[in-house]
Amino acid sequence: MSVSTHGLRLRTGSHALRAGVELLSSMRFAITLLTVICIASVIGTVLKQNEPLSNYINQFGPFWAQVFLAARLDAVYSAWWFLLILAFLVVSTSLCIARNTPRILVDLRSFKENIRVQGLKAFGLRAQAALDEAPEAAARRIGQLLAGGGWKVKLQRREGGAEDGWMVAARAGGANKWGYIAAHGAIVLICLGGLLDGDLIVRAQTWFNGKSIYNGGGLIADVPAQHRLSPSNPTFRGNILVPEGAQSSVAILNQGSGVLLQELPFAIELKKFIVDYYSTGMPKLFASEVVLHDRATGETKDARIEVNHPASWKGVQIYQSSFDDGGSRVKLRALPMTAGGKRFDLEGTIGSSTSLSDGKDQLTLEYTALRVINVENLAGTQGSGADVRKVDLQSHLGSAATAGKSKDLRNVGPSIGYKLRDASGQAREYQNYMVPVVMEEDGPPVFLLGVREQPDQPFRYLRVPADDQGAMDGYLHLRDALADEDLRQRAVDRYVARVLDPARKEQVEQLRASAGRALGLFAGAERLKPAADGTAQRSAGGWQAIAEFIDLQVPQDERERAGQVLVRVVNEVLFELLNLSRERAGQAPLPMDDKSQAWLTQAVLALSDAHFYPAPVVLMLTDFTQVQASVFQVARAPGRNVVYLGCALLIVGIFAMLYVRERRLWVWLAPAAGAGSSAVMALSSNRRNLDSDREFAHLRSRLLGDAPAAPAQPTKDSP
Repeated sequence: MSVSTHGLRLRTGSHALRAGVELLSSMRFAITLLTVICIASVIGTVLKQNEPLSNYINQFGPFWAQVFLAARLDAVYSAWWFLLILAFLVVSTSLCIARNTPRILVDLRSFKENIRVQGLKAFGLRAQAALDEAPEAAARRIGQLLAGGGWKVKLQRREGGAEDGWMVAARAGGANKWGYIAAHGAIVLICLGGLLDGDLIVRAQTWFNGKSIYNGGGLIADVPAQHRLSPSNPTFRGNILVPEGAQSSVAILNQGSGVLLQELPFAIELKKFIVDYYSTGMPKLFASEVVLHDRATGETKDARIEVNHPASWKGVQIYQSSFDDGGSRVKLRALPMTAGGKRFDLEGTIGSSTSLSDGKDQLTLEYTALRVINVENLAGTQGSGADVRKVDLQSHLGSAATAGKSKDLRNVGPSIGYKLRDASGQAREYQNYMVPVVMEEDGPPVFLLGVREQPDQPFRYLRVPADDQGAMDGYLHLRDALADEDLRQRAVDRYVARVLDPARKEQVEQLRASAGRALGLFAGAERLKPAADGTAQRSAGGWQAIAEFIDLQVPQDERERAGQVLVRVVNEVLFELLNLSRERAGQAPLPMDDKSQAWLTQAVLALSDAHFYPAPVVLMLTDFTQVQASVFQVARAPGRNVVYLGCALLIVGIFAMLYVRERRLWVWLAPAAGAGSSAVMALSSNRRNLDSDREFAHLRSRLLGDAPAAPAQPTKDSP
């Protein structure tokens, strides 16, 4: 029997109804639906699911982000069209099974013993022989041999007419037909399991049970009952965050436009969170030691939850999904980025926010992250160089480290992440490291102050050198001195006195004027006039201001030499200014050696790049108390066992269809003219291959002796 690809054909009803039923129950329709599901699954795998809309806009642009949102490609597996296709596939495959199973069962029970003797001679695998036994004795012997070999056998006695004798009909490999039923039934079970474990039941409660999606803010305890699902909800999958030392019994189910709250039949208390790291800084192990509290009886249960080792209680599976900050407490020191600003201390909790004023605008400080371990690759880093003349004046706030082919992985200590949001709602994200980092073997340790405009961008870092006390005070003293006009003039005077003989008054005055103006431009005290057309705003200071001065005031053929002279002059005047700032702070002056020059080089770069730092203050982490939290995925999945059963049936069914051959064997035994009987033997298989030929040769030898086989004919092996 061959399986038809056509569907059920009704004999009554309208033409549209009959055509619709035929299409829905046809195998070609089921295969089409399965293909669409496979394509949708590929999309759901390639495209990150359930991401914020801003992430899709940043990656694909506003147009395609809206297309993805409209087609629900950001949540493929819960999209209405995906669930509808699953439902149609269940119906279509069920109809295919209902249409073909009766015929398959009839075929499995049939031996087709009534086949005509003349028809056996049309088979490709056939043989004829003369046997010494009587037809009945030969039939019973052959039947016993076949039954002993695992064949199902039926003997038929034919009397009278042209055909008088015994027909031995046997069949084997019926599992091939059962494989068809198992494989198609598996598809139905897997789709049903997917529908049960999807959010179809959750959505049905929003349609028919008075539940609605919550898209507001505030505390979970304040969310009204119409946004909460009962603990008896038969199926759900959500996330729950539990800080150390706390417990929670409400999971969050994301629903695209908002959330639903799922009440659990128990509360999860996190006693201890355990995390271990690889040398690369990636988590190697994270586990949670929890206590589960039954909300109805008060019964408790201790459990340890790890990745791939979930806990189960009250029909709910609890998986270790990830980890987060559970409300760590941090202490920050606010350092002004401009001279004359005041320092002050702050305390806050990760996840909270507070007001912050820079004297002009009101800002909102949002504490976003505390990272205790930061493993960075510091091999091949881009240093500032020993000579400020090598500075790229077009590069500002570069990366913290640029990885080369080699790796030098080091833990650079804790960091604090925060956002500063202005009155219009625009925010920038900052990441500052608590301790200075040694970026180069001969360079000074530097504080890394990171900033980025968008979440998908990398951080750009301002590198501020640490002084001999491991603090930022040395840099801040130099910055304040640079803003002091009197100290700038004194530094210029010291520099001129050191490099020129006072008796050369004309050259002394020229150098003093040039050095004073160059230092003023670098400090931002002197500003170049804007371009005549008003389109170019001049830089506020730093090396960019020096470069603009050279472009405007120096002929093109002399710019390179003038640039070298000005950079050297500014560098040496700043060294004098550095010692003046140290004297004012009660510290000893620095010698003019390589170590001092390296520190000054990095400080000069930081002073120049600080003009591009987009915040009035920098917040440095001074102390913290870490509180970790586990993120669990909780799920009640009644369809899980259904899917497991479907997968097992699918494996068995495909194996049966691919590796089990259905065979049918007929042996006709008729009385010979003398004594004995004449035999005609034929074999049919649903797949003709070398195994079929070998099996037929073996059966011919065993049942008929060494009788030669008839030559193969190019005919179909079917009755």
